[in-house]
Order: sequence, then C-alpha cells, then structure tokens
Amino acid sequence: MVNGTHTLEVWGDFACFTRPEMKVERFSYPVITPSAARGIFDAIYWDARREGDRVRPYFHWQITRVEVLEPPRYIALRRNEVKDRVPGTAVLNKWMRGAANPEPLWADGGKDELGTDKKGRTQRQTMALKNVRYRLTARIVPKPAFAAERGAMNSQFQRRARAGKCFQQPYFGCREFPAFFEYLDEPVAAAQPPIPLDQHLGLMLYDVFDLSRESVKDGERPFISLFDATLVAGVLEIPPFDSDAVKKPGGI
Repeated sequence: MVNGTHTLEVWGDFACFTRPEMKVERFSYPVITPSAARGIFDAIYWDARREGDRVRPYFHWQITRVEVLEPPRYIALRRNEVKDRVPGTAVLNKWMRGAANPEPLWADGGKDELGTDKKGRTQRQTMALKNVRYRLTARIVPKPAFAAERGAMNSQFQRRARAGKCFQQPYFGCREFPAFFEYLDEPVAAAQPPIPLDQHLGLMLYDVFDLSRESVKDGERPFISLFDATLVAGVLEIPPFDSDAVKKPGGI
C-alpha cells in the first residue's frame, strides 16, 4: 500500500467491457472501465450489512488510475445466449425459501416446443478483447459511519490480495472471462511500463451504481454515470466519483 492506495496487476485471455449504446450485440471499449475495475477489487474484499430490503455498504472502491500494459486487440466471438432472465424476486422470495419450485431457462427449442411464453436462445456477436493486462490503482472510501475503520479495511484487503484470496472469481466484464490478479506492494521502476498509446476514448461508462449512497434498496434502477476518458502514454486517470468531471443523471 502506497499513500493509502492499493495496486493490482490483472490479466486474462479475454475481456468484454460492453458499451451501453450497443443494445443487442456486445462491443467492448478498448480498455477496462472504472466499474469493471471496481468489480475486481470488490471480488477480493467488500463488506456491507443488510437492513431489511436495503444493503448498507461500509465503503466503496475509488479507482484512481488504469495503466494499460498490452495493446487493445479485438476478437470476434459468436455465442449462444438465452433470451429470458432469471426473475430476481422469485429467487429471493420463493425459490430460496422453498415456497415454489425453481423454473429452468430452456436454451433450445422454439414456440412449438417451449410455448408462447418461452423465448429460447439466440446467437449474438461479441467484439471482445484478447490477451489483456492492466495495472489498477484504487483506494478505499469508507462511508461516514465507518471512517474510523479505514485502517482495518486496508489491512484486510492487503492480507487477502497478497494471499490470492477472493470471495468470487474476478472477471473482465463478463463472468465467462476470468481475471487473474497479483498484489503489488511497491510498484518499482523495473515493472512493465504502460504501452505508448495516446487516444481520446470519448464518453466512457464510469459506473452503474450511485457510489455516494449510504444504502441501496433491492431492485433499484441503475444509476448510469459517464466521464470523458483519454489515454495518455497508456495511462487512464480516473476522476473521483463526486467530481464535476463525472456526468451523472440529473446533473447530480
């Protein structure tokens, strides 16, 4: 940990950081988004408590810097995807409590086999990235009620990341694209430098949650924020979530 920040080197065979304006086919941003980077840190260490139908997080991860260590390389993939979604309310309120039997999602078949209320599957094109590697820097931002626990939170993350522990497998945008990580105690000059790439990426997805909220209610609508992203010498500097550089719904 350097000046309250943590650095991970992450890599994987494939990645897809889907652009939100692509409604049907998946098309990846050329580099990892702040929300995807935050998800990797969350997979290693995140803490919250549940209060009825609300979740109160103890802190959120503020990504501060992304260093691109391998040039963006695209690969076209065609995948089978089911059209239906698992109903979240049914899982929480019925299936997990045994009040109803789980209903499968049928991958194959058409209207005659599955019935008019079933959609089956479809083939979709994905423009993904391959052979990605990044160096991510982030810091813990505790909620006001837990500010005194910042040191304990940093120590807990450090222990877990050094040992390679995680609550769930980190992934690059899609769960089928696993991410592997290594904690860097002291990033040194001998480390692999970022690629020499300058590129204006335009508006990039910052996050789909309101990171400033003290609690989140089940089933709330996504809170989409954007920022103007520019790679300078292979480095993407991420503004703080509460800064004016991050565009939020309603100009918040």
